Amino acid sequence: MRLIFRWAALSLAFWVTASIVPGITINGGFASYLWVALLFGLINAILGSIVKILTLPATLITFGLFIFVINAAMLMLTARWSSALNVKGFWPALLGSFLISFITSVLRKFYKTATPF
Repeated sequence: MRLIFRWAALSLAFWVTASIVPGITINGGFASYLWVALLFGLINAILGSIVKILTLPATLITFGLFIFVINAAMLMLTARWSSALNVKGFWPALLGSFLISFITSVLRKFYKTATPF
């Protein structure tokens, strides 16, 4: 159940991000948002984890802000591997990664307070 909620939260975060950030678009409907969220989650879980470990010194020096740069790179990689997602440059990807991180964090916190177990 938790995995489905996280997938739905990431899909919602992509919808909000594509609506707000001018350089990020998702072509298609509801299924495209689910596909992009699934692909981004897999890329971030596999490649993102490796890159975050390798760039740990840069993350520590920047007090964790370098994580947003890594997430922007993962977002651009997702756009390269998916025909449904278009990201037009690094700055929209950076803003999008910040927004996606913020929205998913808020939704996860809401989910933890809403569930009794």
